[in-house]
Amino acid sequence: MTATRVVAFGGGHGLSASLRALRHCVPGLDLDITAVVTVGDDGGSSGRLRAERGGLPPGDLRQALVALSGDHPATRRSAALFQHRFAAAAPAPTLGAPAPAGGVGDPLVGHAVGNLLLHGLTELLGDPVAALDHAGAMLGAVGRVLPMSRQPVGIEARVRGADPGRPDEVRTLRGQHQVAITSGTVESLRLTPAAPAACAEAVTAVRAADWLIFGPGSWYTSVLPHLLVPGLADAIVSSPARRLVTLNLVAEKETSGLSLPDHLDTLRRYLPELKVDMVLADSTAVGDPAAVERAAESLGARLVLAPVAVTDGTPRHDPAALGAALVPVLGADR
Repeated sequence: MTATRVVAFGGGHGLSASLRALRHCVPGLDLDITAVVTVGDDGGSSGRLRAERGGLPPGDLRQALVALSGDHPATRRSAALFQHRFAAAAPAPTLGAPAPAGGVGDPLVGHAVGNLLLHGLTELLGDPVAALDHAGAMLGAVGRVLPMSRQPVGIEARVRGADPGRPDEVRTLRGQHQVAITSGTVESLRLTPAAPAACAEAVTAVRAADWLIFGPGSWYTSVLPHLLVPGLADAIVSSPARRLVTLNLVAEKETSGLSLPDHLDTLRRYLPELKVDMVLADSTAVGDPAAVERAAESLGARLVLAPVAVTDGTPRHDPAALGAALVPVLGADR
């Protein structure tokens, strides 16, 4: 029997949770996992590397690789190294001793080792996909990580009330970070360039997939950008795969005021041809499921409720619980 080919879309912590959940499915299911990752990050270490040296922002790609890293002790240490972030150097230990390099102006402070390594591999190999495949081998990754495009993109949003003092004013916010932290209402989203070329390997994976998984994650800056890449959107619509949407547990800043049904409506707004087979939501976070069920049905989907949040009260998906909820869905006969 051939493996079930799963493609998961997103970026950051949401995609990591989805990939870790898929890892938990592997003992019961034979999965071939591909992560397709957004490339719009312009904050923190990724933003600095992007601004100073060009190329793809590596942070979300790094997190996806780490989520898929193998269980051997050596690969676990490598994964921890990828996540290690340089702090300011310690102060001089004795009075009068010369201060060590670092601190103010230290170019390494704030960078994750994996970000630097991915950037270096891309320069060495001349291609970000080759760099990601090589890094995946270093980590013993149980799946493949691909960018949605080989070129970095900008994220722009028309936002109402971005300035709390002018609640009715609509202005354009530029950059993933600015959109992610806005307290206003996002009215429209676009990429720059408007039609970036899709990563060919990602398109091939989507066309060959058995399941396409969207979410959880930052809706406007991690999930929806995939639908705005024409080549990727065409592949998503034409793929014979079934499609699953995993809903978030709470609204984030960028989705303040956006209900769970609204999350589903935005998918149809940005890709009207999209049809969905399953919508997975936490049985507690969903509240009254009737509205979510209607929104799911408008996409052609069935709503599945399951306890997929951690039990400490924080709004995070539990990879083990999410994996347990995914097993009967992904393992169902086509």
